[in-house]
Amino acid sequence: MTSSAPRVELTPAAAELLLRLRGTHGPLMFHQSGGCCDGSAPMCYPAGEFRTGGSDVMLASLVVEGVAEPVEFWMSKSQYEVWSHTRLIIDVVAGRGSGFSLEAPEGVRFLTRSRLVGT
Repeated sequence: MTSSAPRVELTPAAAELLLRLRGTHGPLMFHQSGGCCDGSAPMCYPAGEFRTGGSDVMLASLVVEGVAEPVEFWMSKSQYEVWSHTRLIIDVVAGRGSGFSLEAPEGVRFLTRSRLVGT
């Protein structure tokens, strides 16, 4: 991946939702694991609420217009190995995701789309 290509980017809908969630919950972060069910979806938490460790990598500090601080995007190393050849695009779709992710009460969920690097 070239250094100018972002490793993780947000769709306009995802950025708008993050702005609203930031207003309600304060600073935010994402974590995407390789677990079953919703565990492989990007989960949004108040910053620092999800404890990251040696089995996680921080892929990006996402800048969202209107949000004072970047939103860190973390992923488990095992999941990153699967996605490392792609650019991740965080989007929002209708439907209920995990009850642990902040957008769950909104009737939407974050979703990771991907694009092969170089396309």
